[in-house]
Amino acid sequence: MKHVIKKTMFAGALSCFLLGTALADNAVNQPAKPYWQDIQVVAVNKEAPRSSFMSYGDRATALTSRYEKSPFYSLLNGTWKFYFVDSYKKLPANITDPSVSTSDWSDITVPGNWEVQGHGTAIYTNHGYEFKPRNPQPPLLPEANPVGVYRRDFEIPATWDGRDVYLNIAGAKSGLYVYVNGKEVGYSEDSKNPAEFLINKYLQPGKNVLTLKIFRWSTGSYLECQDFWRISGIERDVYLWSQPKIAVNDYRVVSTLDDTYTNGIFRLAMDIKNHSDKVKDIDVTYELLDAKGNVAATAENKLWVSPNTITTTSFEKTLDNVATWNAEHPNLYKLLMTIKEDGKVTEVIPQNVGFRRIEIKQIDQIAGNGKPYTVLLFNGQPIKFKGVNIHEHNPLTGHYVPEELMRKDFELMKLNNLNSVRLCHYPQDRKFYELCDEYGLYVYDEANIESHGMYYNLRKGGTLGNNPEWLKPHMDRTMNMYERNKNHPSVTIWSLGNEAGNGYNFYQTYLYIKDKEKTMMGRPVNYERAQWEWNSDMYVPQYPSAKWLEEIGKNGSDRPVAPSEYAHAMGNSTGNLWDQWQAIYKYPNLQGGYIWDWVDQGILVKDENGRDYYAYGGDFGKDMPSDGNFLCNGIVNPDRTPHPAMEEVKYAHQNIGFEAVDAANGVFKVTNRFYFTGLKDYMISYTVKANNKVIKSNKMSLDLAPQASQEITVPVEGLKPEAGVDYTVNFVVTTTKQDGVIPAAYDIAQDQFVLPVTAEKTAYKAGGPKLAVSEEGDALKVTSSKVNFVFDKKAGVVTSYKVGGTEYFNEGFGIQPNFWRAPNDNDYGSGNPKRLEIWEISSRNFNVTSATGEIVDGNAIVKVDYKLPAGNQFLVTYKIYPDGVMNVATHFTPAHLDGVKIGISESTATATFSPGRSNVSERDKMVVPRIGVRFRLPVTMDQLEYFGRGPLENYWDRKAGYPIGQYKSTAEAQYFPYVRPQENGHHCDTRWISLGGKGKNLLIVADDEMEFNAMRNSVEDFDAGKTTNRPYQWNNFTPEEIANRPEIGPYDKPRQTHINDITPRNFVEVCVDLKQQGLAGYDSWYSRPEPEYTLPADQEYKWGFTLIPGTNANGAQKKAGYSYK
Repeated sequence: MKHVIKKTMFAGALSCFLLGTALADNAVNQPAKPYWQDIQVVAVNKEAPRSSFMSYGDRATALTSRYEKSPFYSLLNGTWKFYFVDSYKKLPANITDPSVSTSDWSDITVPGNWEVQGHGTAIYTNHGYEFKPRNPQPPLLPEANPVGVYRRDFEIPATWDGRDVYLNIAGAKSGLYVYVNGKEVGYSEDSKNPAEFLINKYLQPGKNVLTLKIFRWSTGSYLECQDFWRISGIERDVYLWSQPKIAVNDYRVVSTLDDTYTNGIFRLAMDIKNHSDKVKDIDVTYELLDAKGNVAATAENKLWVSPNTITTTSFEKTLDNVATWNAEHPNLYKLLMTIKEDGKVTEVIPQNVGFRRIEIKQIDQIAGNGKPYTVLLFNGQPIKFKGVNIHEHNPLTGHYVPEELMRKDFELMKLNNLNSVRLCHYPQDRKFYELCDEYGLYVYDEANIESHGMYYNLRKGGTLGNNPEWLKPHMDRTMNMYERNKNHPSVTIWSLGNEAGNGYNFYQTYLYIKDKEKTMMGRPVNYERAQWEWNSDMYVPQYPSAKWLEEIGKNGSDRPVAPSEYAHAMGNSTGNLWDQWQAIYKYPNLQGGYIWDWVDQGILVKDENGRDYYAYGGDFGKDMPSDGNFLCNGIVNPDRTPHPAMEEVKYAHQNIGFEAVDAANGVFKVTNRFYFTGLKDYMISYTVKANNKVIKSNKMSLDLAPQASQEITVPVEGLKPEAGVDYTVNFVVTTTKQDGVIPAAYDIAQDQFVLPVTAEKTAYKAGGPKLAVSEEGDALKVTSSKVNFVFDKKAGVVTSYKVGGTEYFNEGFGIQPNFWRAPNDNDYGSGNPKRLEIWEISSRNFNVTSATGEIVDGNAIVKVDYKLPAGNQFLVTYKIYPDGVMNVATHFTPAHLDGVKIGISESTATATFSPGRSNVSERDKMVVPRIGVRFRLPVTMDQLEYFGRGPLENYWDRKAGYPIGQYKSTAEAQYFPYVRPQENGHHCDTRWISLGGKGKNLLIVADDEMEFNAMRNSVEDFDAGKTTNRPYQWNNFTPEEIANRPEIGPYDKPRQTHINDITPRNFVEVCVDLKQQGLAGYDSWYSRPEPEYTLPADQEYKWGFTLIPGTNANGAQKKAGYSYK
């Protein structure tokens, strides 16, 4: 044990860069230029940034680590009085005078953004400044700069007499002035870090009046151009707290590991301030308690502290065989720091401590470039960050996220195999970090810096990151982040900011953190805009392709690679995720990535009929700057309902993997992808199924070490090939006991393998009343006493399919070609709707060149030839059996036609560079959104059962996490409420579908395999281009652009559609497809589905299915064993 004591006068302690500038205006003398307009004023009279902690009066209370348990904490959240003006020039000069009556002021809830509470306009833009979308001229700000004034009374408890009282405003946006009893206390404009003020000299006995004056925009807004709601006001807790005159000012905890990664190295430096006017002898002790409350280490230093000084005392201890902290096992120790005066405890400060070691180094494995791989090691292991970006969002309050909602987020993350969060693009509330320490999430902490609207030109007047005039605010925000969060075990990576260019200012902020980390944990410092420059310890690109990841993984890199943003999850998206993770698992330098992003940022509102919907950009002001629904990129809805894509996320990230070695003989490989956890506490179950029937099953427990693999054999011998039967081996891994928030018996991993056991189908034969073919005008009919089939040659649609007196098609909407899907957000972003519009036309304007019918071997054969606008032929052959069974065979012929060329969008031109984009020639190739048919059934036939991938929707490039099985549902339940309605409810690799109800049943059997949607809505209902009663999503426009809006077609932009536009229809629409193209998902502004997940129009496709009336799922297996062609 050793200790060091260092004394520093306050003036010296505050001589760091930030405080040398911020506190220079300590006298609070208003300069000629207002603070909110002055680049060089980032804070006035604000306390230096320090760790977040609370002062407790005794050990027992401190052990709770709950602020509200401390008698020296007073939360000021709740109802405040509020005065709002749309321009600061309208603000009364005496507005902060406590004698001004608030009787005509509004009430407002704190925390909560004022726009969400009816004051001003909520604006969403992505990369432009909402106050100056075009040609920003920093530091200029609008004259029409709204201001909100908050006021409330408070009293100081008598027990706080003789103590220092601090006001802590955990987050307020943007230019914050603070007044107590009418006196100006100070100023702050870093909206995502605490503004803390010592207010002793402003207090008075009894009632005190606190007034906060907040400007919507300040010069700080130029560094807060993040991709989220641009809204204002108090966004986090406001509270008072107090400390004794001799108290902990700050502390630094080092809790690392030795080279064996088993023994803990503990260092503690405590800064003790003396605000009294007396010299004092004090005792400073620490205790380090393990999870059971046992003392693992303790020591005491006796200090002599002079008035108006900060004295630093240090401790050091090596602990054998510590319980280490990592995301799999977030073992925490409790540190208690105690000050005693005259033998009496005067202050106790708790802090969670986790022992871990973070380093970047080379390993023995050699890459394709002939050099060793360079990796990030966490506790000696090259971990994978299974991460997601997260914004602060609450659909009810705006940016204020209470603890219970944070916990809900973290529980969902852990249940779905996520282990890391990137804080985009600012530090979160202090509770967020405490919970990450507790739950076990690696934190990628990011400074509150983004100047995306200035873009990346290094010249003067370009990016602010290379403009020395802006060094001070860059440093301020970096220091605020670092100093507050430095002691959290979960903080694993530091980030300098996001999309703010690179240059001199970021070189300085990088050097600042690297210097600090020399005596701390040695954590890496990253910055995505640095790319391969020296001021990023990792390469953290945005939106790379699977092919790029494979290439850089194989060839190696001079630093670890982990995309800071990838898998853009806007709307119905997240295609290609499993492709990306197959590369990531293969190469050690690929260390995961961060999905963009966690939650759709819709704000809950009601329409004129009282129906709820989620509002997005453009919904709060017709001519406001807007990027539409581009802030709805989450894998959960605003209310935290997981998107169907979450199943793919969970599968791609699962920590136990399976691989077929020799499936025919039942040989599979199990890999433990955990880094710190063996498999002894997990149960692996397998089943061998014939369709949905379990024919063999067993359970096993493998005590498999982390990162180890083992082959196992599943008994698959003796399986009898049978037509209509698919044999699968299915693995499920469950917990045998509770693990944190993951309950016992929870499925943490699954996989499925189709066995190569097949049999030829038997030709179907059927008897029944004799069929006849006839024509009446445009009607081509097949009839008997049992069957009535009508094809309308003019309309190009089957208008009737009646068997045994039961009509199956609803109101004449029978089988018809369908090549269109309601565009998803990725389609709009890449220009697919306009480029492929010809297929929407092909799905409603049918040009029938011939339609003939004849009887062959007692069956009716109807052949229809469609000439498609793209030049293709679409041939449909109906084979109708006497019993009413009808096979539908289709033949799509090739045609050579390029898609409409779409120019590069503004979003693409201004986006962060994305490595590995598809080449231009592939982008111009004509593809078909889907190849299939659709028809409608009566609404009574809404009971759905099918054998295919499920139970949630899945798509060609997002289907790995959805096992093939037999599932029950309803057509209405297939709908998923994406914030902006779009394509949804699809299923791949389907063998049969059963729809029925109230005595009607229809079985649809694939000739081989098919895909389908069966919903209570039409394709058009989800197509924003066809919803004509909503305006288009116009982008960031100026008054000139508003006046000169171009004429656009229905597929240039999506419309402002919402969930309240979707109402179940009085029918069930069934789309039966050979394939629907993939969703895409690398990004939502350029990339299209990978070529292997598309349907090129210059290729030939043949496929088919059969309608079997009067049969439900009970007879499906037998019926699926026949060939109806």
